[in-house]
Amino acid sequence: MLGATLLGSAMNEHVGTAAGTKAGGHRGRLRKRLLEAGPQGFHDYELIEYLLALTIPRVDTKPLAKRLIHDFGGVGPLLSASADTLRREGLTDPTIAALKIAEATALTLLEARIEERPILSNWDALGDYLHAAMAHARVEEVRILFLNAKNMLMANEALWQGSVDEASVHVREVIARAIALGATALIIVHNHPSGDPTPSSQDIRLTRDLVEAGRHMKVTVHDHVIVGASGRTSMRAMGLI
Repeated sequence: MLGATLLGSAMNEHVGTAAGTKAGGHRGRLRKRLLEAGPQGFHDYELIEYLLALTIPRVDTKPLAKRLIHDFGGVGPLLSASADTLRREGLTDPTIAALKIAEATALTLLEARIEERPILSNWDALGDYLHAAMAHARVEEVRILFLNAKNMLMANEALWQGSVDEASVHVREVIARAIALGATALIIVHNHPSGDPTPSSQDIRLTRDLVEAGRHMKVTVHDHVIVGASGRTSMRAMGLI
């Protein structure tokens, strides 16, 4: 009986070692591709697989990466998910931190692009940043981009979460912040967690109240952009401003 137990333990150790060696070899090949050719040509699941492998040793992380992307609907929603949501998927804090640092790095890179030139001549870069930052959020968030006289970004601030009801309260908050910063213009942005970026009646009311209040204080409202998983809308382009 003891001999059988020792034999079984030895076999399990051999299988575990073989699996770890196989996983390590695959990771080595991924690392070589990444270092030699860059991220081009990588599948989404391979990017997540490598991130997971940084904190999950000696395990093939490809199946987990594919499951997470399937369950969340893509890399964007996965990286945007809250820590609590990711914990419910069975991920540990070190693994969650690896995903969140990837999200933070991507957002920093995209935000840097909108700081380099006047916002109004850099609309595609702005749209890329806003979609990455807000499109997959589960909670509605309102963000204001405060601009100087040359339409360069002065501040990018999330002012509140939740609906845009109580428009008069929010208008006072936005205008007061613009004056405090010395901003001469702004763009208001918020997301629709439903995925549909169509403006609601509350969105339109808030925008028009903000335009009117800004006019009196010499703060121009360039646009109100609404972001959803299915795309984004510009209220100025729709003729609502």
